[in-house]
Amino acid sequence: MANKIISLFSGAGGLDLGFKKSGFKTIWANEYDSAIWETFEYNFPKVKLDRRSILDITPAEISDCDGIIGGPPCQSWSEAGAGRGINDSRGRLFYDYIRILKDKKPKFFLVENVFGILSPKHKEALSGFIKGFKSADYVISWKLVNANDFDVPEDRLRVFIIGYRKDIGIKFEFPKEHAKKYTLRDAIYDLRLAKPAKDKNKTNGAILKIPNHEYMNGGFSTIYMARNRVRSWDEPSFTIQAWGRHAPIHPQAPKMKFISQNKRIFEPGKEYLYRRLSVRECARIQTFPDSFIFKYNNIADGYKMVGNAVPVSLAYNIAKEIYKDLCQDK
Repeated sequence: MANKIISLFSGAGGLDLGFKKSGFKTIWANEYDSAIWETFEYNFPKVKLDRRSILDITPAEISDCDGIIGGPPCQSWSEAGAGRGINDSRGRLFYDYIRILKDKKPKFFLVENVFGILSPKHKEALSGFIKGFKSADYVISWKLVNANDFDVPEDRLRVFIIGYRKDIGIKFEFPKEHAKKYTLRDAIYDLRLAKPAKDKNKTNGAILKIPNHEYMNGGFSTIYMARNRVRSWDEPSFTIQAWGRHAPIHPQAPKMKFISQNKRIFEPGKEYLYRRLSVRECARIQTFPDSFIFKYNNIADGYKMVGNAVPVSLAYNIAKEIYKDLCQDK
């Protein structure tokens, strides 16, 4: 079957890698953040990466395709952020996705975003996006899923909106949750000692025996210390975020001790065990293979790329259902 896709808001390429594993081929991608370009191009050397803002791209410049995938910037909808939604210019980039979709008219599309987009204050905006997708002649399915239900050792709630062009005559059905739940032990137990980042949280670079196996230095904010940040070996990880300073603590440490509401401390005498997960450990949790190398000078950029990505195994489990449906269409 034809299986060519284009990738919008590509980031480091978690979605693309999951779709590649299921039989799709990314032929064109777009990413505006210069800190990501080297990583994407290193790991997807045969994919044409357009580095411009999506605002400056016309559909005529984009290759014809069978599908469009991508996750418009999530900061506008995140519960952890200001949550300005459609009042944020980044939130309105959804409309550029729809603009390109209406022109290219591929067989399917997929959009991924944070669960915050389901907040009541964003109800009108989300409804508008759904109407936009429907007006482009697509049958829409959407669902809030937890990545841990799909072979990812992490609790990570994300919304997926998937549409099939009406003339295909079918509606996407989300795969059933898997019974096996992967844990931190499954993901990172075999990794050995990580290295702290260099001064000013610069990368150790080529001296690392395991690429990207380095962690951010620095103190922990009162916000960070307001909650337990340690999951044990036999639990899934907390959500991997895009901010290195908010990376979860390695499971070698005891869980943080409750002092009072919004205040916890590291267990006295064992403070040395409390370090942030390394970039590679976060990547493992996000189910990137070790062969996927993140390129950066500032370690914060490594965490950002990993934390903003769609977990590869989650992408794969959804993509293989789409691939199967399109094969039936043939």
